Amino acid sequence: MSYTVDHTHDPDRRSWIESAHGAGDFPLQNLPLGVFSTSNQEKRLGVAIGDEILDLTAVAATGLLKAELAMACRGTDLNGLMALPAKSRRALRHRLFELLVDDADESFRGAVGPLLLPSRDAELHLPAEVGDYTDFYASVFHATNVGKLFRPDNPLLPNYKHIPIGYHGRSSSLVASGQAIHRPHGQSKAPDATEPSFGPSRLLDYELEVGIFVGPGNDLGTIIDLADAHQHFFGLCLLNDWSARDIQGWEYQPLGPFLGKSFASSLSPWVVTAEALAPYRGPVFERPGGDPRPLPYLFSDREQAHGGIDLTVEAWLQTAQMAAEGHEPVRLSAASFRDLYWTTGQMITHHASNGCNLRPGDLLGSGTVSGASAESRGCLLEITQRGKHPVELPSGEERRFLQDGDEVILRGFCEAPDRVRIGFGECRGKIVG
Repeated sequence: MSYTVDHTHDPDRRSWIESAHGAGDFPLQNLPLGVFSTSNQEKRLGVAIGDEILDLTAVAATGLLKAELAMACRGTDLNGLMALPAKSRRALRHRLFELLVDDADESFRGAVGPLLLPSRDAELHLPAEVGDYTDFYASVFHATNVGKLFRPDNPLLPNYKHIPIGYHGRSSSLVASGQAIHRPHGQSKAPDATEPSFGPSRLLDYELEVGIFVGPGNDLGTIIDLADAHQHFFGLCLLNDWSARDIQGWEYQPLGPFLGKSFASSLSPWVVTAEALAPYRGPVFERPGGDPRPLPYLFSDREQAHGGIDLTVEAWLQTAQMAAEGHEPVRLSAASFRDLYWTTGQMITHHASNGCNLRPGDLLGSGTVSGASAESRGCLLEITQRGKHPVELPSGEERRFLQDGDEVILRGFCEAPDRVRIGFGECRGKIVG
């Protein structure tokens, strides 16, 4: 199962690749998967190790992988690997560990060494061909904070604590980290206006989210039992679900988000696999007394014990003026993925509970990850209280919402006692007019 902790998580093991040691995001115990290219190559699969990338597509051509794995590694996206059963994906992790560990056979070093390249020389792409994208609303803290801005006396709607809420997003506007984000135009209505108007969004926001990639799917008309949901969970990445709050506020009733969300969502390039996350699993968020217990199809003792993931996510901001003056990015918030009201397993199970067919490479967004403290609010709508309390920056600027030239940087990492810290890299996006 993907919750199994084994020799590949041993904190005492090291790689023969020197840059994989120390405080970086990609030690031997991580081995995240992604897609890259260089100036003279088409897209290829890769593994991040230290500050290098192992060309997995080239490894597949050497005979170092079994036939099933080699075939899945020959594509230009991770969908082939995502379609494999968890047992096969675990076998790939074990083989990569065997090739990269410090006591690897000399023949392995000789074969693999030439297939490494510095990360700085590669262009990173979206990790998968995403057929469908669904965004959830799984943080009760975010839902409550936003609800209070619009419904102070009744912030949570009656269904929130019974059902994982989500909406179908736009997969065509998913973009890779580093791609510029164009300020969207749309229809909105100011509170003091009698009629709506059309123009550029004035209340542009980021959302600090985690992306959940689906592995093997299910046939149309079938379900995914909660006990089996981990078999359909491939891994996690960072997700910035950019939001035009003025467009969203005018259009979302009665059918929910539409053009205020669909203009762009940024993904980090490296997918930290379910197998790499095993040591950081633990109990789920403890619901307050009096909250309803999930219905039987969304509840199991196993999920309660292992459904939480100790993943810290952060949002950082650097304005054009800050960059020009030499100021480092400022951290806006840090929150824990473990504080979500609904788990990855519950989201997968609920999504398929009506017979909806999930497919390899489908993406589920967690929704904004926020916590109980003011320092853990995952978007400017929450942080500034809809613009009432602006963020003060070291350049002397203020931000209520994002301006042109602002760059938002998402980061994430997992830590646990007696385990090596693993990271997610970065998810970047700069606003342009």
